[in-house]
Amino acid sequence: MISSHIDLLIRIKNGCMVKKREVIVPFSRINQQILKKLKNLNFIEDFLILNKDNKRINILLKYDGNSSVITDIKIISKPGKKVYTKKSNLALFKRTASILILSTSKGIMTNKEAKAKNIGGELLFEIG
Repeated sequence: MISSHIDLLIRIKNGCMVKKREVIVPFSRINQQILKKLKNLNFIEDFLILNKDNKRINILLKYDGNSSVITDIKIISKPGKKVYTKKSNLALFKRTASILILSTSKGIMTNKEAKAKNIGGELLFEIG
């Protein structure tokens, strides 16, 4: 079974590649937290939780003219291979064009936020 956040990322990436305006994904708390972070980072326009019984999330993708704001998504942790980093290793991830998203004990955050709060966590994906 595929993890919900991996399914979320694949649907967003595929939606951007075919220039869809919106995609719908199953609801989970981790998906909701990731989408809040992506919205705050201006990678998506917005998202809306639909239907109280069979919860789903409608994601409005963001474009700059005819090009997607999201240029690439690279999944790092997978169900068979989780990748963790210590707080001391976050300094090694100095990327200019990409942002790393981590799952930490304090919630979903970027590599810069985790470094500032001096905590490590699971490296979920890289987005640019």
